[in-house]
Amino acid sequence: MHRFEELKIWQKAMDIAEHCYRVSADFPKEEKYNLTSQIRRSSVSIPSNIAEGAGRNSNGEFKQFLGVTNGSSFELLTQLYLSERLKFSTKERVQPIIKELLEVCKMNYSLQKSLL
Repeated sequence: MHRFEELKIWQKAMDIAEHCYRVSADFPKEEKYNLTSQIRRSSVSIPSNIAEGAGRNSNGEFKQFLGVTNGSSFELLTQLYLSERLKFSTKERVQPIIKELLEVCKMNYSLQKSLL
């Protein structure tokens, strides 16, 4: 079992979720149950899966949850790109989140490799 709060990847993922909540708060109200909700759920899924995997009994189980984290990360990337294309947010607000998210993806792959 790993202490997820000490994992840099979890800390960065929490920052991303917070930023996503702040950016999506300015989306059109009619998107509340659509893209706003999807972005919030997928952004929260990333640190949640890291934490859940860290709490499992084996590195194999942890690695499996990191695989789910990969999926949630790419889901969030797509949603962020779409929010920019639909002009729900600006490039200046979305691109820093995307940059952070790509860094978390790299960290995730490295962590997965280390859990042989």
